[in-house]
Amino acid sequence: MLSIASSELIQIFRNRLVLVTSLIVPVAVCVLFVRQHETFAAIGSLGYIAAIVTFTVAAFGLYATAVTTLASRRQNLFLKRLRSTAAGDARILTGLLLPVAVLALIQVAAILTALAVIAGGPSNVALLVVAVLATVAMMIGLALATAGLTNSPEHAQVTTLPVTLGVIAVASWVGITGTADLAWVKRLLPGGAATELTRNAWNGGVAVTDSLLLLAPTLGWVVIAVALATRLFRWEPRR
Repeated sequence: MLSIASSELIQIFRNRLVLVTSLIVPVAVCVLFVRQHETFAAIGSLGYIAAIVTFTVAAFGLYATAVTTLASRRQNLFLKRLRSTAAGDARILTGLLLPVAVLALIQVAAILTALAVIAGGPSNVALLVVAVLATVAMMIGLALATAGLTNSPEHAQVTTLPVTLGVIAVASWVGITGTADLAWVKRLLPGGAATELTRNAWNGGVAVTDSLLLLAPTLGWVVIAVALATRLFRWEPRR
C-alpha cells in the first residue's frame, strides 16, 4: 500500500494539471477567504470561513483530484495491473487515494491554523478535527462513486462538476444562513451537516453532544457513496 502511495505522490507532483487543481487553486481561494476574513465573517461568521475553506480544499483538492486519478489509472490499465498483484482491492484504492487525502488534510490544517492566528482560534479543536475528518471521508466516498461513472481524466472535468459546485453551494448556504430555518433540509444535503458541525466547533455556543449528532447525516452520505461505488466502480476501461 505504501509503495503505491509513494508512487502516486510522485505522479501528482509531476502532473502540472493535477498539481494546479489539487494544490494551487484551492489554496489561492482559501488565502482569499483568510485575508478577507473580516468581510466574510460579517456575512456569516468565522465558523463559516472555516467550513468554506474545508470544503474548497475537499472539493477541488481531494474529490476532483481523486476522481481524475482513478479515471487516469483505469484508462492506462494501471488499476488492472495492480489488481493482478498480491495487493487486495482495499489496499490498492487506499494507496492511490492516501496521497491526495493527506495533502488535503495538510492544506486544511495549515489554512485553518493561519485563520486561528489571524482571527482567533476555534472554540473546540477536537470537534473541529472530527468535522474535518468526516468531511474528508464523505468526499472520498463520493469520489469513488463518481469515478465509477467517469470514462477518462478529461471526462472527470464534467462528472465532478455537480458535486464540486453542489457541496460548496450547500456549505455557503448553511454557513451564511445557519439552520434556524429548514434545518433538516439543510442537514440532509451533502455537506450541510458537516458545515454546521464545523461552524459549531469554531464559533461555540452549542453543546458537544448536540453537535456530534450532526455526524449522522454526513456518515450516512459516506455509506450511500460507498454503496454506489461498490455497484458502479470499474477496474478496467469503460466502453
